[in-house]
Amino acid sequence: MPPTGREQLKGRVQELIDSNLVMVFSKSFCPFCIRDEVKELFTSLGREYNALELDECDDGSDIQEVLHELTGQKTVPNVFVNKTHVGGCDKTLQAHKDGTLGKLFDENHIKYDYDLIIIGGGSGGLACSKEAAAMGKKVMVLDYVVPTPLGTSWGLGGTCVNVGCIPKKLMHQAAILGHALKDSRKFGWEYEENVRHNWDTMRDAIQSYIGSLNWGYRVALRDKSVRYENAYGEFVEQHKIKATNKKGKEAFYTAEKFVVATGERPRYLGIPGDKEYCITSDDLFSLPYCPGKTLVVGASYVALECAGFLAGIGLDVTVMVRSIFLRGFDQEMANRAGDYMETHGVKFIKQFVPTSVELLEEGTPGKLKVVAKSTEGDHIIEDEYNTVLIAVGRDACTRNIGLEKIGVKINEKNGKVPVNDVEETNVPYVYAIGDILDGKLELTPVAIQAGRLLARRLYGGSTLKCDYVNVPTTVFTPLEYGCCGYAEEKAIELYGQENLEVYHTLFWPLEFTVASRDNNTCFAKIICNKLDNDRVIGFHVLGPNAGEITQGFGAAMKCGLTKEKLDETIGIHPTCAEVFTTMDVTKSSGGDITQKGC
Repeated sequence: MPPTGREQLKGRVQELIDSNLVMVFSKSFCPFCIRDEVKELFTSLGREYNALELDECDDGSDIQEVLHELTGQKTVPNVFVNKTHVGGCDKTLQAHKDGTLGKLFDENHIKYDYDLIIIGGGSGGLACSKEAAAMGKKVMVLDYVVPTPLGTSWGLGGTCVNVGCIPKKLMHQAAILGHALKDSRKFGWEYEENVRHNWDTMRDAIQSYIGSLNWGYRVALRDKSVRYENAYGEFVEQHKIKATNKKGKEAFYTAEKFVVATGERPRYLGIPGDKEYCITSDDLFSLPYCPGKTLVVGASYVALECAGFLAGIGLDVTVMVRSIFLRGFDQEMANRAGDYMETHGVKFIKQFVPTSVELLEEGTPGKLKVVAKSTEGDHIIEDEYNTVLIAVGRDACTRNIGLEKIGVKINEKNGKVPVNDVEETNVPYVYAIGDILDGKLELTPVAIQAGRLLARRLYGGSTLKCDYVNVPTTVFTPLEYGCCGYAEEKAIELYGQENLEVYHTLFWPLEFTVASRDNNTCFAKIICNKLDNDRVIGFHVLGPNAGEITQGFGAAMKCGLTKEKLDETIGIHPTCAEVFTTMDVTKSSGGDITQKGC
């Protein structure tokens, strides 16, 4: 079949690109072309160029459409160097500034398929890809979700969007609304109907919202001209990666630089029945049936958050704890959060670990028998549950992506990747961001910030590094726990107890008073360094909307917040956050911190 007119035109355009070291498509009346900055640049570099003025060609508009199809760029000038698309005026000048243009002219320069390939389509990887593409780089994102043992998988966006922060916070909100319904009677609301929760309605609404986010990410990548492949990425040799899609089809790509942003997945227990019959947070948020009576194994933030909202929507929930709550967090705050859960319907089995899970009955949900052993002796217990949710930690997804083939070192104990202060691994062209970094915070906003700043350093001439100090975060337990800076234990280890002053107080949110609940349960404290003008080095709050409170104080701590500045600040009344402007009782004084009113 002979080529169509369109195919012939594409061939003509491609021949122009291939046969000229520098090919400039422009228009004689375009202000960016009239200024001739691009042409002047090539002249100053002693490089001959061929310029085709599209407004002077009979088929100029058709050529511009073909260029749009080839490059994603609608405007002129449209510049190609050594068969490689550079971009418009600004991107060409930037390529000269950052050295990319010089590399294209270098006959010995190795030509790669892409400037940057990012392995992992989570928050950090997407942020990095879009930032790099905005600076004119040719970028590819590889993302593939290995299904869970029960077959659960999801779309583009990573853990946070699909099986983490977003659905977790929305289910937490469902539980808050249930509590608000109970409180509402004290505020005069009267209702006769039996109020109950429908798991299917909640799940479908949340999954619908997540689906819209997945689609939005794909559109954003397309708009930035980032190539997205739903394929599993694995290094095969230096600068080369294999991409395998869900049908098993393989493709190979090369890149000048790589960013590994593969994230983590839940860890299993390694006991009989765990992968066959148990679920993890990867399965919970899209579970096709209500979990029923649930055993949550673990005391991580994932475990306590899930246990909290499941109990909050009316389910029978038990948490099995091996040792301590919220390892790595301030233990006074962690224990207070756990105590609140225990007084609000969540049962705890402490110092026990499961040894087997057995299926008793098929169903949705079915029935499982769990056998557990004491960590302090030989005592054995067993009980029956509808669902067992494992939340004992997460493992970095780094062991099966070929890092060893190109010499990238990982921490063999946890699979995490050591990097320097610019997120560079021991292999100079390979970088890593997000939850897989060794010794760094596992938080979505941290990954996003690190990804953006990395792209700006690589391609925009920036020197700004990601600051991993004083990062605020919140655990969305039934009574939320927000913190920024050091846990009290860590502060004592670093500075010595004699050099710290800890201010603390209980408080009673006004919205709890009329409902007559939870007086002297919410808690706040700050840890101050006496050797540095009482600078606040630890901020902790346990109460409603803790995340909203912590965000503002996190900014203040970045600015060097001191106790004196807190005392000088006038609080907003009546709010929970105002307690930080009136704290006057120190731990060392032993003074009473109970509150009698708002």
